Amino acid sequence: MSTTSDSGVKSETAIEMHGVTFSYDGAAVLEDVHLSIEKGDFVGVVGPNGGGKTTLLRIILGLLTPQRGSVEVLGETAAAARPRIGYMPQHSSLDLKFPVSVFDVVLLGRLGKGRTFGPFGRADRQAAAAALEELEAGDLRNRPFEKLSGGQRQRVLIARALASAPEMLLLDEPTASLDIQMESELYELLRKLNQRLTIVMVSHDLGVVSRNVRKVVCVKRKVATHPTGELTGDMVREMYGDVCIVRHDQVTGQEEISCPNL
Repeated sequence: MSTTSDSGVKSETAIEMHGVTFSYDGAAVLEDVHLSIEKGDFVGVVGPNGGGKTTLLRIILGLLTPQRGSVEVLGETAAAARPRIGYMPQHSSLDLKFPVSVFDVVLLGRLGKGRTFGPFGRADRQAAAAALEELEAGDLRNRPFEKLSGGQRQRVLIARALASAPEMLLLDEPTASLDIQMESELYELLRKLNQRLTIVMVSHDLGVVSRNVRKVVCVKRKVATHPTGELTGDMVREMYGDVCIVRHDQVTGQEEISCPNL
């Protein structure tokens, strides 16, 4: 599907949702969601714990089916588009006690790429190696995954998502537990990836997200989308209560910090 921007320029849509509602055991988690994300965009998904952020990602992946509404991803159904999406979940299912190398972890991203059984082939290994290099983690290839730092593990897990040669990346809390320096380096890598990939990233840190993405999708059962420069104290209070907000202007690079009602 294509959309027309305010400037009259047509753009391809990566994700389109209309009237989506999803409930667990009768309790609404998402209600009447309308969402449009363009191809090539870099979007941050924010909101309070339990607000529906991860559920939204799982619907985009076709892992959950909404009770009402329509979902289109990369021009097809969410389930059909899943092989074209690289996904990094919030919690890795990898057992850190299991003796597996970094390269083996990244190779797991090739599962489902036309393979049904047998060992990984040459194309799989080339794709895994290329993903590690793109994440500037090629030197970690033979290291045990369990011996990596938190920042190194996050790079490797994103490389695993990249190994499938996706058109879009969905990342659930990729900067969780990282220090400021590692977080900054990871965002720099994500900006480079965004030159060729659509990126949708869940984060708990609104201030950091607003400095790095183009749009923010606010999720608290309902969904609202804003360019980062349009976030206001009222919007933040509605989601989180009384907190400080860092407002970042993507054009000038200037920041304004406000703490309404504090």
